[in-house]
Amino acid sequence: MNTTEPGLTHEERAHVIRRLHDSENEFLEIAAGLTDARWTWQAAPGRWPVQQTAEHLVLGETAMLAKIAEALDSPPNPDWEEQDARKTRFLGRVLPDRSHKATAPAPLEPHRHWAREETIARYKEGRARTLKFIEEVDRPMKAHSAEHPFPVFNMLNAYQWLLYIPLHNARHNQQIAEALTEALKEEALKEAVR
Repeated sequence: MNTTEPGLTHEERAHVIRRLHDSENEFLEIAAGLTDARWTWQAAPGRWPVQQTAEHLVLGETAMLAKIAEALDSPPNPDWEEQDARKTRFLGRVLPDRSHKATAPAPLEPHRHWAREETIARYKEGRARTLKFIEEVDRPMKAHSAEHPFPVFNMLNAYQWLLYIPLHNARHNQQIAEALTEALKEEALKEAVR
């Protein structure tokens, strides 16, 4: 999908839009089937329940859109082409991999202040903003970069920040699925003891 032009190709735009829709649909499908008890169930201290993971997704998407704006406001990176394909492949490989845990930057840590309905509404609003942006943007997304808070990622161009959103969402959809599997096991164990 790499091109020598800093703007998005039709294929790149379609790829991100598809990933945004897929990760959104997966999240909303999972969330729709949860009881309130499962929404707030926590496997262990320090582990996020679905509630907190969902809040983190909302906070993260807002922050990533801000990083895209920051990148587009920065001067063009003359080395963008050299860094683009390698870093984009790296993101696609590393972000969905849940074998490597990460700690959210402080501004993206969930705060537990939103009710379930508010969290889901904010999630949908954020995703609608992101989809509108990708459908309308006509800027050299790959030529402008902003720094990621994790040194392993270093600088990401605006296209990579945009791709980061659904990859991050997919990663946390996996986290939610893992937590729900643990909840089911715990419930089965309690039933077996009765």
